[in-house]
Amino acid sequence: MPKPSTSANTRLFALAAFLAFWFVVICVRLVWLQVFSYGEFTRHASRQQQQSIEVSAARGNIYDRHGNSLAMSVSVDSIFAVPSAIPDIHNVAVILSKVLKADRAEIENRLRASRAFAWVARKVDSETSARIRSMNLKGIYFQKESKRFYPKRELASPVIGYVGVDDAGLGGIEREYDAQLKGKPGAMLISKDARQRWFGRVEKASDPGENVVLTIDEKIQYIAEHELERAMGESHAEAGTVIVQNPATGEILALANRPVFNPNSLRDADPRTLKNRAVSDIYEPGSTFKTVTLAAALEENLMRPDEVIDCQMGSIMVNGLRIRDHKPYGDLTVAQVLQNSSDVGAIKLALRLGEDRFDRYIRAFGFGTQTGIELPAETRGMTKPASRWSKVSIGAISMGQEIGVSPLQVISMMSAIANDGKYVPARIIMGTTAPRSTAQMVAFHPAQEKRVISPMTAAQMKHMLEGVVLNGTGRKAVLNGYTVAGKTGTSQKIDPATGTYSHVRHVASFAGFAPVNTPALTVMVVLDAPVGPQDGGLVAAPVFSRITQQVLAYLNVPHDLDFQDQKQFMMRAQVNPNDLAEGSPDVLSLEAIAPEPPQQSVPQPAQPQPTLVAAVTPGPVGTTQPVPAPPPSSSLPTANARGTVILDVGGGVVVPDFSGKPLRAALEQAQAVGLELEVTGSGVARAQSPPPGARVPQSGHVSVRFGR
Repeated sequence: MPKPSTSANTRLFALAAFLAFWFVVICVRLVWLQVFSYGEFTRHASRQQQQSIEVSAARGNIYDRHGNSLAMSVSVDSIFAVPSAIPDIHNVAVILSKVLKADRAEIENRLRASRAFAWVARKVDSETSARIRSMNLKGIYFQKESKRFYPKRELASPVIGYVGVDDAGLGGIEREYDAQLKGKPGAMLISKDARQRWFGRVEKASDPGENVVLTIDEKIQYIAEHELERAMGESHAEAGTVIVQNPATGEILALANRPVFNPNSLRDADPRTLKNRAVSDIYEPGSTFKTVTLAAALEENLMRPDEVIDCQMGSIMVNGLRIRDHKPYGDLTVAQVLQNSSDVGAIKLALRLGEDRFDRYIRAFGFGTQTGIELPAETRGMTKPASRWSKVSIGAISMGQEIGVSPLQVISMMSAIANDGKYVPARIIMGTTAPRSTAQMVAFHPAQEKRVISPMTAAQMKHMLEGVVLNGTGRKAVLNGYTVAGKTGTSQKIDPATGTYSHVRHVASFAGFAPVNTPALTVMVVLDAPVGPQDGGLVAAPVFSRITQQVLAYLNVPHDLDFQDQKQFMMRAQVNPNDLAEGSPDVLSLEAIAPEPPQQSVPQPAQPQPTLVAAVTPGPVGTTQPVPAPPPSSSLPTANARGTVILDVGGGVVVPDFSGKPLRAALEQAQAVGLELEVTGSGVARAQSPPPGARVPQSGHVSVRFGR
């Protein structure tokens, strides 16, 4: 029998061993928790004790080609709550709902969903923020965030686009360049205790996005939109588009759409106004497409501009289908086929081409493919390959039916002819600049050009397109001091009820360029379903004329017609000088593009926009030299109806001596005394009529010849 002491010692050793084992286990566990698992548990604690709230970064600015801001970000207040610090959530929700004009139940649900943090309202206007601050509500706090603001309101809004509440780009350049514009968001770190009560915050600054510079010129955009708005009012069209392009580089100088929206008030916008019709709409081009037909036939040496075509008194059979012209023409030269927009003549030339060759030129001019412009939702159009054409397709397509195109594709085709047969894809982005940098000019790099037709064919097409304005359907596109070429288009729309062509709804268009030999601009005008006159030559050509005249003057493009040439040009075009587009004198006042008045939500930086006088002076195409309007003088107290100060001596105005003065100085001097100059040539004044010292009636005309 073992001794009692031995048994007790055994139990004691066993207990000691057990305790030592547990001590080792605990030590190992502590080492595991404190050393090996430290990082993991620290992250768990951070998630429990801190909450990270993303704060949006300031998006980069969007500028026009001259650094004028079209979209910017401004700092505004967002309101958040710490629900655990609010003594009476229901009453606070009632108060906030009245000030914010929001649903009380929605606010209260948000406040009860979390004890540590809840957004109440994002990016509120300054007045609302000030009212809530003045209430000094316990548990209600404010955080600065950036909000998108568009200082020019509707100007170029389909191009610029818009953003959502979270500042994500949803349309236009805002969407296409969202990654570059949005920047890196900041963070607001909320610290909480074990009971989920808020007791502090730390803010991490955000990084702003890059700036984007467009090829758009703000002033040219304004001219295009102003004249398009006027045309919409006169024609009562359902929609309209204007595109202004530099044909040599493909740069889009203006892209206007109607109807339009204000991106500052997106909630009130009709969804139908949000799309960019110039790049996403498809329509049948009508007679403007005859330009492709004739250019292809010329390039293939299948005809000459002076060759006579029998137009069969306006009727032709194409594979058993009779197609009738809009007028019964007999023998017409090829140039006259284009001038008079003869369907029969165009069909006969297309039949010479054949389906495969015709289809090849259609695609070479960019139809059926995207131009690659930096805008979302660009359409390819609707162009079937020749293998899928019906037996009458060649006849229909030759006159602009059975094919769907976008306005951007049509102006690109016209620019290729203006650019001596070289197609340069359209572009609307000049480049990007670094965050926080000034809007310095960036170098524009045109897309890769390709030759579509030879320079000789392009020169022949320019001459024939000039004939459309001089002798054909485009007479109302005539300009003052510049030669002009272009083509009208009038296409029938499909009646949705019957699925056939409508007899009352049309698309009127005009595409052209000026000056003819050295084109500085290509302009496209499309009016959808005008009421009343519906021919492109009657409703679209005058809009082209007004826009082109003003833009050429703004860009200081030298005249290529002197006074005598202009008279002969108008006589050939059978145009009355009094019918020239309003707003097309040599000296043109551009209305200032005023920024939107400060709204409740956005403090707007001061951006003075003085009225400019764009004078036509010799200089490189594409440059602008604004001249301030001369101030009135106290010594010349009389003013005419235009507000121009004049000197009235003996019932007339004394003609100044313009000899030796450059054009700009002469224009300013003439404007100061209330005279209108009829300018011939360029350089400095060499001769004038009436002579210096003669008296002429107020607002009289003085002819001045300039020379080098």
